[in-house]
Amino acid sequence: MTASFTTAELRNSVTLLSSPTLIRLITEIDDNGPIPPRRLASTLPGLSAHHLRRTTDAARAHGLVEVGPGVGLELTTSGAGLADLYDAIARWARRYAYPTPICDFTTRLQHTLALLAPTLDADSAEGPHRSAGENPPEADADAALGLARALLAQWLSANPQVFLLPEPEPVA
Repeated sequence: MTASFTTAELRNSVTLLSSPTLIRLITEIDDNGPIPPRRLASTLPGLSAHHLRRTTDAARAHGLVEVGPGVGLELTTSGAGLADLYDAIARWARRYAYPTPICDFTTRLQHTLALLAPTLDADSAEGPHRSAGENPPEADADAALGLARALLAQWLSANPQVFLLPEPEPVA
């Protein structure tokens, strides 16, 4: 069964999933467990209170994190699945040095999600869209990328809430 997604749904979901702050939040909780109340800023230093609030609000609105009584901010089942998806995508990107041989985790995820998204578009029957200089070095890269694509499609199909835009912030 192949899921099909509209261009707008993919744009909304990839924008959400590619957010550097969301990537940091999900992977931090996945790697180190729930974030205790009032420890978010010290756990994710370098991020403004505004970015942290917007990211946690978006993650909660999309069902990726929840506040567990007595433990703090923790991953939901969807959030844990997203952490696994992030790990699988990052493994592919590291193995094939995508987008460059030396690159951080967040950049690898962002570029690979951007590479995969057009291949899931219901309006596009074409394969991955690579521009010059984006060829992974090994011949089996496309097969491995196909697995990452299938994992992304499976996760998106199981989590349709990520296609929705969060409510706009009230005007002051």
